[in-house]
Amino acid sequence: MNETTDKTAKEKVYSEAEIADRLEKELPKWYYENGWIRRKYKTHSWKSTLMVINTVGHLAEAAWHHPDITASYAWVEVRLMNHAAKGITDKDFELAKKIEEIVQWQPAKEGGALEGTPPTDQRFAYIKYD
Repeated sequence: MNETTDKTAKEKVYSEAEIADRLEKELPKWYYENGWIRRKYKTHSWKSTLMVINTVGHLAEAAWHHPDITASYAWVEVRLMNHAAKGITDKDFELAKKIEEIVQWQPAKEGGALEGTPPTDQRFAYIKYD
């Protein structure tokens, strides 16, 4: 057995009730369906959709935990499940939290020097924030 297999064997797989509880408390915009935790991000355009996909891709690669992604012109759906563990584990919740943090980041609300995309000019519209 290699180190990766040993880690996977020890991972807790959450029950549907535990998943629902954690999503409600930690990731209220995510939901559980057909074995995956999921989130759909609405965007304003194909450009924004690609930016979300690339952001999720970067985070997934850095975490070495890869989601399934489905996309269309103005939305991206991210689905997480630990294939090796055959269920939802802490890896899924942790990556979902990081994705949520980064994709939903709105610098203008932090009051710093970064102003974010102009909210009143549709030429620069990006994410449809929740």
